[in-house]
Amino acid sequence: MKIYVLGSTAFVREMVAMVDKIKEAGHEGWIHPHYIDYVTQENHPTLKRIEAGEEVNVKMEFDYFRQHYKHILESDAVFIVNLEKNGIKNYIGGNVLIELGQAYVNDKKIFLLNPIPDDLPYKDEIIAVKPIVIDGDFTKLI
Repeated sequence: MKIYVLGSTAFVREMVAMVDKIKEAGHEGWIHPHYIDYVTQENHPTLKRIEAGEEVNVKMEFDYFRQHYKHILESDAVFIVNLEKNGIKNYIGGNVLIELGQAYVNDKKIFLLNPIPDDLPYKDEIIAVKPIVIDGDFTKLI
C-alpha cells in the first residue's frame, strides 16, 4: 500500500521518521520532498524563511494545498502524525483537517498515529472521516 505522510509542520522531523517505520511495516511510505530537505537541511528552497516565521507565505508560494492534494490522490492511504502541540495532546490542525477531508472524499484509507484529540472543536469531523488509529502499532496498517 502506498501511504502518504502528513501532519503539522511542527512535527516535520517525526513525520520524516515515520516514512521509514511505514516501510519497515512492508508498505511504500512517502512524504513531500521539501520535508526531507527541511530535516536534512539540504536543498530546501525556503528553510531560512520558515525559521523566520514566514511559513504562511511559503505555503502559498509553493501551493502546498494543491501539492498535498495531488499526492493524496497518488496514494492508497494517508498517515497522520498527531503529537502534542500547544498543550493539545494528539493535535490535528486546520491544514490536516482539510487533508483528512480530501483523503476521505477520494476513498483513501486514513490512519492516525495516536488517538483523536479531545480538545478540538472539530473532533466530530475527524471522527466522521473514520480514521484507523494505530496507536503506534504499525501492524495495524492494513
